[in-house]
Amino acid sequence: MSERSESQPEPIDPFEEIIAAETDRDPDLAVIEAGSRTLRAQGGAPETDVPSRPTDPALDKALRAVETDLATRWGETKLEPSVTRIAALMDVLGEPQRSYPSIHITGTNGKTSTARMIEALLGAFELRTGRYTSPHVQSITERISLDGAPISAERFIETYEDIKPYIEMVDSQQEYRLSFFEVLTGMAYAAFADAPVDVAVVEVGMGGTWDATNVIDGDVAVVTPIDLDHTDRLGGTTAEIAVEKAGIVKQDAAVILAQQPVDAAQVMLKKAVEVDATVAREGLEFGVVARQVAVGGQMLTLRGLGGEYPEVYLPLHGPYQAHNAAVALAAVEAFFGVGSQRPEPLDLDTVRKAFAAVSSPGRLEVVRRSPTVVLDAAHNPAGARATAEAVGEAFDFSRLIGVVGASGDKNVRGLLEAFEPIFAEVVITQNASHRAMDADELAGIAVEVFGEERVQVEPRLPDALEAAITLAEEEGEFAGGGVLVTGSVITVGEARLLLGKG
Repeated sequence: MSERSESQPEPIDPFEEIIAAETDRDPDLAVIEAGSRTLRAQGGAPETDVPSRPTDPALDKALRAVETDLATRWGETKLEPSVTRIAALMDVLGEPQRSYPSIHITGTNGKTSTARMIEALLGAFELRTGRYTSPHVQSITERISLDGAPISAERFIETYEDIKPYIEMVDSQQEYRLSFFEVLTGMAYAAFADAPVDVAVVEVGMGGTWDATNVIDGDVAVVTPIDLDHTDRLGGTTAEIAVEKAGIVKQDAAVILAQQPVDAAQVMLKKAVEVDATVAREGLEFGVVARQVAVGGQMLTLRGLGGEYPEVYLPLHGPYQAHNAAVALAAVEAFFGVGSQRPEPLDLDTVRKAFAAVSSPGRLEVVRRSPTVVLDAAHNPAGARATAEAVGEAFDFSRLIGVVGASGDKNVRGLLEAFEPIFAEVVITQNASHRAMDADELAGIAVEVFGEERVQVEPRLPDALEAAITLAEEEGEFAGGGVLVTGSVITVGEARLLLGKG
């Protein structure tokens, strides 16, 4: 394994001086944000759907105070399989989650992209939407969206302050305090009711039955592809995991089922029969009829519950995003009663307009050119395999350098093995999260997968990005070298900051 040269000159910008000035900031975050100024090239303008920190110092301080409060609670990796606490919170808030219909999404991969597509379609048909997804790429406010955009920092703070007395009331009555995710879920449901929204699009945090989001009765239950992830909590087979995820399928709901392993599909179909739910299956009742790579994305022909939708442009890369689009379309059709109450399909022009406007930050997102730097939040083997396939199809890289920082609770060997065929070299790093796998530990596994000569270690993400860009540039300006940053949503979010996005 090669290490950064001791003789390499320090960055021109006064990096340490920048960090020293950040006296009231989280030190890791200060390093991340200051580090962006040491990179040789910045990305384009910030994306509107990934908000940056508030520029007003007082507002930023207030948001940090809320984040600090939330950080004192159980994190998203510490769970107690029960909806008792969140149900108690909903009760004292007056059951806000029952004031609007909802589309509930579970699965292993593709949930957030599918949620964003569903949201775009509903919005194009002039419905006011609320979307709740996790985790966030850069800002905690991304998790709660209204009308297709994250709520403002002001509204996030107001929502927290509004329900804080009720949170404390529930905390005092329960054996365990509400968790970080439970509080955010309560905030989302309250914000949607206050808006008010016409429909909520809700992504589970983990599993289904005992997930905090599962105090809603979704009119439509969406199940994206199920694979092995969180096996210590959800089960060791796709069938066992499907049992937990089937918990979101409620009485008389419509179930939109993406392509699944046979055992997982059997579990879902059995649950649907038990609760008199109707099922639409990808590959049978709906699916992708045709797709071809296009500039910046792909052109699709989708078959929905009400017929075919030709020439649908999707500005996202990869076969898996085409399948997500088919699932999203079927979910919105089911919500509007297409195929049951009404025979005609959705308006084609409106569907085309909606899909053409879809974005999914951190999912094969190009954030820099010359060399091209792509971010992708794949964090398990199934997601990595889908990403590797999509990279090969969408980009003509002559030499691809990987930057990988993963969480310690993931199947990192499977992740690295999925990327091994497409990475010429890999730079191992770690993000600032306490969940991050130690760079040296991850590098040890990488050496077993890639061989020592193809592995470089740069524990600091700014250094890892710099090293990867240098390696990609060795191909020459016009040779087609590229960089893929992956392994964790947190790693991608930090890289996005460093490269000037948000």
